[in-house]
Amino acid sequence: MNVLVTGGAGYIGGHMVLALLDAGFKPVVLDNLSTGFRWSVPDGVPVVVGDVGDYELVLQTLRKHDIEAIVHFAAKLIVPESVTDPLGYYLNNTVKSRSLMAAAVAAGVQKFIFSSTAAVYGNASDKPLAEDAHLDPLSPYGTSKLLTEMMLRDVAAAHDMRYVVLRYFNVAGADPAMRHGQSTANATHLIKVAVQTALGMRPHMEIYGSDYQTQDGTCIRDYIHVTDLISAHMQALKYLNEGNESTVVNCGYGHGYSVSEVIETVRKVSGRPVDARQAPRRAGDPATIVADSSRIRARMGWEPRYDDLSTIVDHTLRWESHLRERNLKL
Repeated sequence: MNVLVTGGAGYIGGHMVLALLDAGFKPVVLDNLSTGFRWSVPDGVPVVVGDVGDYELVLQTLRKHDIEAIVHFAAKLIVPESVTDPLGYYLNNTVKSRSLMAAAVAAGVQKFIFSSTAAVYGNASDKPLAEDAHLDPLSPYGTSKLLTEMMLRDVAAAHDMRYVVLRYFNVAGADPAMRHGQSTANATHLIKVAVQTALGMRPHMEIYGSDYQTQDGTCIRDYIHVTDLISAHMQALKYLNEGNESTVVNCGYGHGYSVSEVIETVRKVSGRPVDARQAPRRAGDPATIVADSSRIRARMGWEPRYDDLSTIVDHTLRWESHLRERNLKL
């Protein structure tokens, strides 16, 4: 089965490429390499360098490689940046996704997996969020993803297409075999930032807000290991291949950690200090977001393997060391 992976040279998309190869599928990568890396794509995997919003290029790629399913990762994903550049986010995440869907319809692609986000829920309560919770995003990033979900729903209703939307919570970690990880130099993921600070790659880090209504005043998030997230995508692909109906599912563990708890875990696992400084709240950051993942477990048989914060931090530490050694050799 041939599968198009948009953003397949990036962090999460790159892990999907590996999982598809491991399962005997034939991935094809479409990436503009704005945040992804050509070197991260395994040898033998076709790479089309271009924009997901380039309708003619996408249509040509779908037809040339006889694509049967699309897994759509390509997106901008920094919440504060979306607040200052909403038009850029609506263009990149929503308008270009519309173009991708149009090409998929024209090429007769019937299976579509979309990486959405917990940011569609907005400022939620401290209880785990189910998929039918009220949707009220606080940032243009969350809204851009929600609009794409709505478009996908309507396109699938009008055409011969079925989909799975996966709403990510906070993704972290790296491939346990160290084949892939988060490689962007200025990434904003909390665990990566804390690990880089522990390793001396950053002089210090910031804690954005300490006056939230949480146990220690810092934001609480549900951190999911990237390998478990990708296993959810593989289960979603299996689910569609079995002929099941379209659905939306959460991808998280069902419990969260505060920013302060994450930083303390990085200190313990690394054995190094982390200079974390207080800073004002960031626009668009809700206090608490934790997943109710019972739907994906029940419908798709998803069983995470790395539900442990220390393990996630350890794999991130190992990847950062691996990446630094690789870069020194270049």
